[in-house]
Amino acid sequence: MSSSKEKKKSPPSESAPDPSLPYDLLLTCFARVSRLYYPSLSVVSKNCRSLVASQELYNTRSFLNRTESCLYVCLDFPPDPNPRWFTLYRRPNQTQKTDYSSGYVLVPIPIQNSPPVDYKVLVTVGSNIYAIGGSVENSPSSSVSMLDCRSHTWHEAPSMLMERYNPAANVVDGKIYVSGSLEDSNSSNWMEVFDVKTQSWEPVLSPLDKRCSSIYTSAVIEGEIYLIGDKVVAYKPEGDKWGDVGEHQNMDSGLFYPCYCVIGNILYCYRPGGIKWYNSEKRLWRRLKGLKGLSTVDSCCVKLVDYGGKMAILWDKYLPSAGYKSHTISCAVVSFGRCRNQDIRGKVEWFDDMLTVPSSYNFVGVLAATL
Repeated sequence: MSSSKEKKKSPPSESAPDPSLPYDLLLTCFARVSRLYYPSLSVVSKNCRSLVASQELYNTRSFLNRTESCLYVCLDFPPDPNPRWFTLYRRPNQTQKTDYSSGYVLVPIPIQNSPPVDYKVLVTVGSNIYAIGGSVENSPSSSVSMLDCRSHTWHEAPSMLMERYNPAANVVDGKIYVSGSLEDSNSSNWMEVFDVKTQSWEPVLSPLDKRCSSIYTSAVIEGEIYLIGDKVVAYKPEGDKWGDVGEHQNMDSGLFYPCYCVIGNILYCYRPGGIKWYNSEKRLWRRLKGLKGLSTVDSCCVKLVDYGGKMAILWDKYLPSAGYKSHTISCAVVSFGRCRNQDIRGKVEWFDDMLTVPSSYNFVGVLAATL
């Protein structure tokens, strides 16, 4: 017979997500789990939610070499001046999958005070997304903002030396090189570089004959920045070398459409009819084969991004059932292999409809941060 004076058992301590496990062990376990599952872990307890949002967790992921590419999508919904950001997470309670279904979903990120991205250029360096230049009251801007993808908070970064309206920006060895979009194209600061470690800007000397009067696209291949406008020029930061790329002048024929990315030093682009890759040895564009199941990629809005050595493709399509007042944003992930003749062949790993948006939206960009 139990005594009425028997002491009641005290509730478990809330000092850790699971009080039966040491905190350091939990931290190591969580660091080894893909970030795609963090939303599911965060609802287990208040402490789990704190742990998956902690700086310590991301430091541990880096120390254990468990970082991964995480997809970020930026959309505009006029007349709201502030963009909305989405990221890819594992769909909860996923029970059924088709042959190519992913089990992933784009979910909104609760980011406070997200700055407008009108005519800004977006680039990633590690776990941070930088929004550079742009327009303020119809005038070019030198402002730079940084989104920390670990905490999903915006910070002001040092301003550029020059005000630029939708410049070209490229990342080489962790430094951001910004070019063009100046009112005075003869300025000695036509190109400048931002060192994320020292948080400082410096001008890059650029000969007048190596400048494009207007740059409509740019890319980095094997550490060399290709600037494509009224002509194609190249700059290699290592050695501080400028050069003409006359032998690759037809490279820009595939980049007329602003749907391109570089993966493994191979340039890919989307054009109506499919995805192509640039064979630098033969100096011509080749069709990417093997994209079974992606015949539905036929849109005026297609985005490509390097997703950890694979290609993430996002595109939209009208919803006839909604009276063409809505779009569906879809996503696919493609891996690559080489054929015997050294052609590149793609393999569709998965594709799914991700998000329904009103037809008035604007697809600002898609990026991959390393977390």
